[in-house]
Amino acid sequence: MQAFLQQINDAAAYLRQFNYHHATAGIVLGTGLGQLVQQVQVEKSIPYHEIPHFPESTVESHKGQLIYGHIGQVPVIAMQGRFHYYEGYTMQQITFPIRVMKALGIRYLLLSNAAGGMNPAFQKGDLVLLTDHINLQPESPLRGLNAPAFGPRFPDMSRPYDKHLGQLLEQAALAKGCALKKGVYVAVTGPNLETRAEYRFLRMIGADMVGMSTVPEVIVANQLQLPCAAISVITDECDPDNLQPVAIEEIIAVANKADEKLSGIFADVVAKMK
Repeated sequence: MQAFLQQINDAAAYLRQFNYHHATAGIVLGTGLGQLVQQVQVEKSIPYHEIPHFPESTVESHKGQLIYGHIGQVPVIAMQGRFHYYEGYTMQQITFPIRVMKALGIRYLLLSNAAGGMNPAFQKGDLVLLTDHINLQPESPLRGLNAPAFGPRFPDMSRPYDKHLGQLLEQAALAKGCALKKGVYVAVTGPNLETRAEYRFLRMIGADMVGMSTVPEVIVANQLQLPCAAISVITDECDPDNLQPVAIEEIIAVANKADEKLSGIFADVVAKMK
């Protein structure tokens, strides 16, 4: 535990040299979702491999850079690409950047992801605000971290997504003529997509969309008492009775198309943060 805490402190100390500790908000950009960077007045961009103890992103659509800059007058840190359990990383490695950003002083966290839509009301390109989640990944990122420095061992998860941030995202979306849908996200291991029987099961247990990320980061944010909100881009329609084969290239293309709208929503909300 002490070694992991030292790694967090090492990374934070390195980033303080470049003013990352001035950031108010942290942003995690998911698969095919990177256009927000165009709305950031970038002051520093550091490849993950240059930051002490940071994992490296192995997914092609994740550029693997930690960006510091401003959206309006608000200083932000943006993760241009995240880490996934299916890449072979531990849950603690996956969520390491969240702990580092918190150590640097961020007060809010916004996350995005690409997800398969199982709710029949969802279509490709829809933006869905996460209202809750189901964790089907094999372990918790809190496993083994029993020390006050990491936060409470048994954090409450009755409201994992911050209501106020969610309302701000809804308002920003409406101002752009886009009504956010709402849904429950289920996190699975991946990297394979799901079978028809699995989609039926996931829908039956209460999930509206399925993906391979976000939940570990949200669990850690809650342990750290860091308000967070997340939006999924629906990149494929997962109707088990009419299921069509899908390639990752198609998923990325749909995410790219929705990215401009999502980035605008995130930028509007961040610009209002204090």
